[in-house]
Amino acid sequence: MFAAYVTVTCVAAVFTGSAAVTYLLGHDYPKAQADMKRIPRSWVPVLGLLLAAGTLGLLAGFAVPLLGTLAAGGLVLYFVGALIAHLRVGSRKLVGWAAFFVTVAAAFAVNLGYRW
Repeated sequence: MFAAYVTVTCVAAVFTGSAAVTYLLGHDYPKAQADMKRIPRSWVPVLGLLLAAGTLGLLAGFAVPLLGTLAAGGLVLYFVGALIAHLRVGSRKLVGWAAFFVTVAAAFAVNLGYRW
């Protein structure tokens, strides 16, 4: 179980960390996504900070288990919010969302299974 915990957590951290960097560097893709979902562009850096905090929390969870569990749960909620934003505007392009959601949900599940 330890190997699954470490592997899934690291994969989730890479996924969310790369997304956080993209959001925080001001890449055009997150801005276009915000426009499509009718979210103010001023939220893009905030969303990037939330992703970065979740990533750091996942990694800190190796030392402080509760922090990792809370970070994984927070990332699950983040991507539930992203799904709501997609559905609110009628977007059915959910493959990218699904990849992120499944990854963070798996990190949450293995975190709970391994630690608790």
